[in-house]
Amino acid sequence: MFITSHLQFIIICVLLLDSLPLFSLRLPPIILTIKSRPIYFSRSMSDILHPNLKFKEPTLDVPGKPNKRWRLAFATIYSARALYSLLNQNKKDRKLPVPISSTPSYVVLNVKPEAFSSIDQTTLTAIVKEKNLDLLLEFGGIEGVADALQTDIKNGITTGAVHDVAVRQGAFGSNTIFQRPSAAKSLFHFVVEAFKDLTLNILLLCAALSLGFGIKEHGLNEGWYDGGSIFIAVFLAISVSAVINFQKNRQFEELSKGSNNIMVEVIRDGHRRQISLFEIVVGDVVYLMIGDQVPADGLFLDGCSLQVDESCLTGESDRVQINSHHNPFLFSGTKVVDGYAQMLVTSVGMNTAWGELMSTVNRDINVQTPLQDRLNKLTSSIGKAGLAVAFLVVVALLVRYFTGNTENEKGNQEFIGSSTKVDDMVNSMVRIIATAVTIGLVAIPEGLPLAVAVILSYSVNRMMADQAMVRKLSACETMGSATTICTDKTGTLTLNQMKVTKFWLGKEHVDDSSSISKNLLNLIRQGIALNTSGSNYRATSGSTLLEFSGSPTEKAILSWAVQELDMKMETLKKSCTLLHVEAFNSEKKRSGISIRSEADNTIHVHWKGAAEIILAMCSRYYDASGSTNDMDDDERTIFEQIIEGMAASSLRCLALAHIQIPDDQEEHDIGVGLPQKLIKEDGLTLIGLVGIKNPCRPGVRKAVEDCQSARVSVRMITGDNIFTARAIAIECRILRPDQDMNDESVVEGEVFRNYTQDERMEKVDKIRVMARSSPFDKLLMVQCLKQKGHVVAVTGDGTNDAPSLKEADIGLCMGIQGTEVVKESSDVIILDDSFASIATVLGWGRCVYNNIQKIIQLQLTVIIATLVINVVVAVSDHEIPFTVLKLLWVNLIMDTLGALALAIEQPTKDLMEKPPVSLSTQPLITKIMWRNILVQALYQIVVILILQFRGESILGFNKKVKDTMILNTSVLCQVFNQVNARKLEKKNVFKGMYKNKLFLGIIGITIILETVVVESLRKFADTERLSLGQWGICMGIAVLSLPIGWVVKCIPIPYK
Repeated sequence: MFITSHLQFIIICVLLLDSLPLFSLRLPPIILTIKSRPIYFSRSMSDILHPNLKFKEPTLDVPGKPNKRWRLAFATIYSARALYSLLNQNKKDRKLPVPISSTPSYVVLNVKPEAFSSIDQTTLTAIVKEKNLDLLLEFGGIEGVADALQTDIKNGITTGAVHDVAVRQGAFGSNTIFQRPSAAKSLFHFVVEAFKDLTLNILLLCAALSLGFGIKEHGLNEGWYDGGSIFIAVFLAISVSAVINFQKNRQFEELSKGSNNIMVEVIRDGHRRQISLFEIVVGDVVYLMIGDQVPADGLFLDGCSLQVDESCLTGESDRVQINSHHNPFLFSGTKVVDGYAQMLVTSVGMNTAWGELMSTVNRDINVQTPLQDRLNKLTSSIGKAGLAVAFLVVVALLVRYFTGNTENEKGNQEFIGSSTKVDDMVNSMVRIIATAVTIGLVAIPEGLPLAVAVILSYSVNRMMADQAMVRKLSACETMGSATTICTDKTGTLTLNQMKVTKFWLGKEHVDDSSSISKNLLNLIRQGIALNTSGSNYRATSGSTLLEFSGSPTEKAILSWAVQELDMKMETLKKSCTLLHVEAFNSEKKRSGISIRSEADNTIHVHWKGAAEIILAMCSRYYDASGSTNDMDDDERTIFEQIIEGMAASSLRCLALAHIQIPDDQEEHDIGVGLPQKLIKEDGLTLIGLVGIKNPCRPGVRKAVEDCQSARVSVRMITGDNIFTARAIAIECRILRPDQDMNDESVVEGEVFRNYTQDERMEKVDKIRVMARSSPFDKLLMVQCLKQKGHVVAVTGDGTNDAPSLKEADIGLCMGIQGTEVVKESSDVIILDDSFASIATVLGWGRCVYNNIQKIIQLQLTVIIATLVINVVVAVSDHEIPFTVLKLLWVNLIMDTLGALALAIEQPTKDLMEKPPVSLSTQPLITKIMWRNILVQALYQIVVILILQFRGESILGFNKKVKDTMILNTSVLCQVFNQVNARKLEKKNVFKGMYKNKLFLGIIGITIILETVVVESLRKFADTERLSLGQWGICMGIAVLSLPIGWVVKCIPIPYK
C-alpha cells in the first residue's frame, strides 16, 4: 500500500537518481498492484520504467522557477526516504528462504494496452471461460465488451490506422495453438532408431573384429580396408534410411498442419470476407453456419436457433442452446449443429479453452497403415526364414571346420586340434560368423518398409498437387480397392455456379417482373430477403457493385431478386421484426420465418424449400394479378407437371409460399430463453416456382466413364427430386438414356428406407441414383453396400454426412463446401470439390498398391538369388562371392535407388482397366509375381554360379577379376530387372518409360555409381578394373533379363 500510494514520487526519484552514478542501485523485485492486477518489476528501476511504458509524468502547477525547484527537491527527499525504507525492509526479507519456483524468471507486466485501456485479456477470458454473466453485465453486456474492443458490431473491425490486425495480435495474441512436439522428431532420433536394428549391430561387431584382426595381420595401412569398408557401408545405409524417414515425417507433419488451416467468414471494414483461421483476432465479428467449427472463444451477437456441440470440451453429447441473454458463450473447437449466428471474438490461440486443452495433447502422425502392417509381417517372415538358413549354414561350417574339412588360402588344413593357434581359430570364427551374418542380411528385406514410406510420401504430395489432400495414409491404399463411389450431385458433379433461369407465378411462366402486381411483388421480395441465411454487401467502399454471401442456392436467388425484382434487402430487414426462424437443414429441405411488419403490425409467415415439399403444404396459390385461388387436385397436378418439366431440364426446383396470420391466431414474440414456437406449416398460399440451373462440371463425364471402365460403379445420392436427379445422372453418364425409373436404378430415399432389410440387400446393387435422400438414407445405403462386400467411397459436405463418411471405407470431403465437422470425419479432402479429382485419387490408390508390388518383386528376386548363391558356395567350401561390403552395396542400390525408381511410377490407363484389388482376400504376392520372381532369380543363380565355379577356366580370368565380374553382373541384372518390374503383366515394359525422366535418371545414376565402385574404389570395394570386353560380357548377361522377362509373360497364369 505504501508503494502504491507514492508511485508518482518513486518514479520522479528514480528518474533523478538515474542521472547520478552514485545512486545506480540494483533494486529487489517490486510488486505493484494496480486495480487488483499485479505488476512485477525486476532488474533496476531505470530498466523497467522504460519510455515505452508511457507512464504519465506528474505536473506541478506552481508558478515560478524557485517554487518548482523546491517542490522537486522535496519530492526527491521524500522518495529517497521511501526507497531507503523499502531497502531496509527487503534486507530483512532476504533472511527468509524464498522458494525459487514461486518467482518467475521473466518480467510480467499485465498492463492494459493503450489502444484497449478499458479491458484486458484476463477479464475477457474470465467472462467467457467461467460463463460469468455478472462480470459481463458490469462491462455493459455484449455491446459494452464490443465497445471496449473498439468493434463495430455491424461493420466489424477496421484494418487501418491504430485499430489494425497487428495491434490486436500484439495486445491479445494470435490464433495459433502450441502443441507438444511429439511428432516433430529430429534427424538424430531416426539415426538412433536405425541403430536399434539387430542385424546392423552384429555387422558392426564383425566389422570391429575384422578391423582389429586385419590391422594386426596386415598393418594399419592395409589392414583397415575390410573392417573399415564395412563400417562405412553400414553408416551409409543408416544415414540414407534416417534421412528418408526424417523427410517423410516432416512432410506428413506439414500436411497435418495444412489440414488445420480452416477458412472463416468475418466482417471487416463493413465487408464480408474469407480469411484463414490463424488470421482471426480479438474483436473480429465471425459468421457461423451449420457445420462450422467455432474458431475462437467469443460471445453471441446475433442469429437464430443456434445450437452447438460442446462434446469436444465437456464430453457431453447434448446440444447446447446459445442465446444473447442466458448463454451467449461460445468456445473454440465446438461445432455448430443447428442455426446460424454472428459472434464477437474475445480470446484466440492459447487463451481459449480449446488452446489450453490442445497444448497438453500429443499427436502421433506415424500410425501404420494396413498395408504397412502386412509388409512388416512379410518382412518378419522372410527374415526368420533367412536367419534359420544362416543358422544351419553356421552349424555346417563349424562342423566342417572342427572336423578338419576346411583349408586356408595356402591349401593347408585350418583346424589341427590343439596345434591350431588361438589367433587363427578366432580369425576363422569371425569369418564363419561374418558369412552367416551376410546370409542373414541377404534374407532380411529391410528396404521394404522404407520403400513403402517413400511411395506413400511421394503419392501424398502428388495427390495434393492433383487437388486431393490425404488426412489418413490408409486411404492411399484403400482407395485402390474401392468398388463403388457414392457421390453427391451439387458441387461435385455440377459446377455449383447456380443461376435462376425460370420463374413460374401460379400457372404462368414470368419473364418480366413488370407483369407482377405490386403487393405480390413486395411479398416475393419479403420472402426472399428475410427467409435466407445469405446477405449482400458492397464489394468496396463507394462501389455500386453488390456481392452475395451464403450457399450457392441462396446466392443465386438473392442475385436474381436484386437484379430482376429490384429487391432492397437492407430496407426490407428494417421494415420488419423477426419473430421465429426455422433454419434450413438437409432432412426437412425447407426453411421458414415468421415476421411482424412495422407498417401495419401484421404477422406474416414465409416458407422456401424443395418444390414438391412446399407444394404439399399449400392449399391456395397466387396468380400474376395478386389474386388467390383455391388449389384443387387438378390444379395441383398441373403444378406437379410444371415441377417435373423443370426437373427434366436439369433444373433445381424451389417453391415460395406465404400466409398472413389472423389477429386471433397471432403467436407471441419469441422470448429469450423460451422454447421456440413452431411456424405454421399448412394452409399456405403458393407464391411461385423457381428453376435454378447448375451445369455439370467439365470433364465429369470422362471421369465417370473412367471409373466405370475400372469396374467401379458410381452412384449419385442427392436431395433433388427424382426427375432432376435422373436428368443430371444421364448428363453425367451415370445412367444410360434408356434407363428409366421402372428398372430400379432410380429410387427415392423414402422408398429405399421403407424397404425391408432383405429387399434392400436385393436391390442395392441395381441402384444408381437415390433422389430426395436424407443423411440417414445415405448411411443406410453405405451399410447395405458394405454388407454386400463392396469397398465403399463416399463424398460429403454437410454436417449430417459425417456418419456416412465414418461408416464408409473411404470418406471423401469437399474442401470448398464441406463443413469442419465433415472434414474431421473424412480420410481425403477434395480441394476443388470436383468428381474428376475423385477419379484421380482412385488412380493414385491403385498406383500405390501396384508400385509396392513392383518393389516386392524386385527385392524378392535379389533376396532369393543372393541367398541361394551364398548358401551353395558357403557349403561347398568356397569363399562366398558376396562379402558383407558387396552385399551392403547391392542392398543399398536396391533399397534406395531401386525403390525410388519404382516408387515414382504414376497411374496409367492400364491400371484403370483392371478390376479393384481386394486387400482383405488377395495375397500381397500374386502368382504372376511369383512366376516373374522365380524365373529371374533362377537365371541369376545359374549365371552367377557358373561364373563362381567355372568362370576362371571358361573365360581365363584370375580370381579377383572373376569376383568383380560377379558383383558387376549381379548389379546390372538388378538394373535391367527394374525395367522388367515396371510392368507385372504387360510384355512391353518400355511403354511410358521415356516420359519418366526421373526413372531414367535413377537408372543412369546407378550405372555410374557401379562404374565408380568397380573402376575407382578398388581397394575399398576389393574389386579389379575391368576391360571393355569384360564390361561387355557383364552387360550382355544382364540385358538377357529383358527377353527372358518377355518370354515368361507369355506363360498364362491366374492373376491371384
